[in-house]
Amino acid sequence: MLEPIRKTAEKIKRLDIQGARNVAIASIEAIETLAKETKARNRKNLLKQLSEAKDILFASRETEPLMRNAVRWVISRVERSSKEKVGELTEIVSSASQLFLKDLEDSKDRIAEIGVRRIRDNSVIFTHCHSSTVTNLLKKAKEEGKSFEVVCTESRPVFQGRLTAKEMLDYGVNTTLIVDSAARFFINQVDLVVVGADAMTSEGNIVNKIGTSMIALVAYEARVPFYVVSELLKFDPVTMYGDYEKIEERSSNEVWENPPKKLIVRNPAFDVTRRDFIHGIICEEGIISPHSIIEVMQRKYPWVFE
Repeated sequence: MLEPIRKTAEKIKRLDIQGARNVAIASIEAIETLAKETKARNRKNLLKQLSEAKDILFASRETEPLMRNAVRWVISRVERSSKEKVGELTEIVSSASQLFLKDLEDSKDRIAEIGVRRIRDNSVIFTHCHSSTVTNLLKKAKEEGKSFEVVCTESRPVFQGRLTAKEMLDYGVNTTLIVDSAARFFINQVDLVVVGADAMTSEGNIVNKIGTSMIALVAYEARVPFYVVSELLKFDPVTMYGDYEKIEERSSNEVWENPPKKLIVRNPAFDVTRRDFIHGIICEEGIISPHSIIEVMQRKYPWVFE
């Protein structure tokens, strides 16, 4: 019965599904499929299956709080229900999943509405890696008739920046692709940096694709505003209790498929950008200071802290 879950988890591990939002959506859809196809005969068995599914999905990637928050929320709706019949509980999974996905889509549109106001005509926008939330913002700016250009990094070693470049060209945006190490060379030619986030911590730091912190430092030194574009549900509540957000380290084969023997190749997928270098977080609640993340989360999504 857990086959849809295992297949989704494998796709997440292999990066066939990329981006925190897409990972969360795929995981929610897998949970919904599991519930619809379940052969559980009672509430206890269904909850056991959902718990096992949660563990498999959580193990697929270490740095995915949006997915973890999404899965927790859907399962908690079942746990809190007084229903006993499996069919009724399956309906709760389905309705909770659809509600979460709708809210996620609404937040994406709201973020775009807010963020587009920071893009001025004839500006040059710098971005790193690939974020569907960022590209949606830039797409909206283009649809509103704003004239701007984009500079994006390759985002080695998996080259997610190429996805961004292709999307921008599809939207009709003049786009320049650069190697990651050229960020300092180009930073004085841009007006704004916008990046996504894979996780946000209780201190207001953000975890994103490796190289993000380097670009934040470069932008800070060049006095170029550096914005993070993210849904608030990428906040990781475990960081409130002393835990650090885990940084996934991927296979060295992504960097060098056949390296010389005895060569040590390290391949961290993410790094941490300190809040001191973040101009603001563009989220569904507005443009907020990274220092205020806990206050905003407690007001908007109090269930995260339960």
